[in-house]
Amino acid sequence: MIHLDHLRAETPGVTHRIHLNNAGAALMPNPVIETTIAHLRREAVIGGYEAANEAAPRVQAIYESIARLINATPAEIALTQNATVSWQMAFYGLPFAPGDRILTARAEYAANYVAFLQIAQQKGAVIEVIPDDENGVLDPAALERMIDERVKLIAITWVPTNGGLTNPAAAVGRIARKHGIPYLLDACQAVGQMVVDVEELGCDMLSATGRKFLRGPRGTGFLYVRRAMLETLHPPMIDHSAAPWTAPDRYTLRPDAKRFETWEKNYAANLGLGAAVDYALAIGMEEIEARCRALGASLREQLLTVPGAQVYDLGPNPAAIVTFSLPGITAEAAKQKLAEEGINVSASSPSSTLLDATARALPVLLRASPHYYNSEAELETLVTTCRRLV
Repeated sequence: MIHLDHLRAETPGVTHRIHLNNAGAALMPNPVIETTIAHLRREAVIGGYEAANEAAPRVQAIYESIARLINATPAEIALTQNATVSWQMAFYGLPFAPGDRILTARAEYAANYVAFLQIAQQKGAVIEVIPDDENGVLDPAALERMIDERVKLIAITWVPTNGGLTNPAAAVGRIARKHGIPYLLDACQAVGQMVVDVEELGCDMLSATGRKFLRGPRGTGFLYVRRAMLETLHPPMIDHSAAPWTAPDRYTLRPDAKRFETWEKNYAANLGLGAAVDYALAIGMEEIEARCRALGASLREQLLTVPGAQVYDLGPNPAAIVTFSLPGITAEAAKQKLAEEGINVSASSPSSTLLDATARALPVLLRASPHYYNSEAELETLVTTCRRLV
């Protein structure tokens, strides 16, 4: 259950800012802050290696918490520096040959798409975009029609960076499993604001970050790899932790997802990530998702009362990422004016989702991303301030 006053009391940042940039980096709650700082202090007192050894049971518990969050097993979880590294470790571990087809979404994120382009240039793979339906949402029926023996990967972003669109990730998963095609899901903007169940989603690999809706520290993320996929997915880079050196001429890959990790880690940040996951689990992901969607819907409705304002989000049930424009002022200028009023939003550049931005002729947009700890009064303040700007 959402106890707003309690949650806000545990979030120091809300005392002096209206933070509506949770799709960028959310405000950390006190348990996350305290966990992270406490380990740093412990390192300072007894040494980094010694503090890591002391915290070993708590570090292992991070894998268990993430597994509960996404309905996986701890052996299927790797801790990484961020969602991009997670995604890259999975993608670049796949083999591609000339003519292999990679199917993706129109609203795919720039970091992922440039990786597709690199593999297309280096290996001769072909990138193809799955058509959207009349609502601007990825069309599973169109995807089904595209399947043939040359499709070697389906890779989509579940919730794109530039709006509330929620692609039908589970429907895509059913098609991928039916045809035995590897499925890589970017859940960077979904984990922490939505219920995530990898069994229901049917994905083979899933990437996520700690800094966004999970409310964890920056420089944290995780990768999920389905156990069956671990038998064939080899990391593009390894060290002696991912693959112990077992003979002068031989190494042995770890059997679990830790084969995608390196030996050196930011233990303080990872422990903070574990605290953030536990914090979300204690509240309940069903409750979090319901409140996030309600706040997003409320903000869209209120913004449409601002003269000349336009909202650009797609789909019948959008997530809590709201993209909009105001007449007579650029997104960058409006963002700065809002910051001067103590309101944090971000600007969404067309280059972050170039295919979608080009297809819809999108300008740089304002992006407001409320989270469950935001209040209704904060949304009203944003809208009132926007009204003064036009």
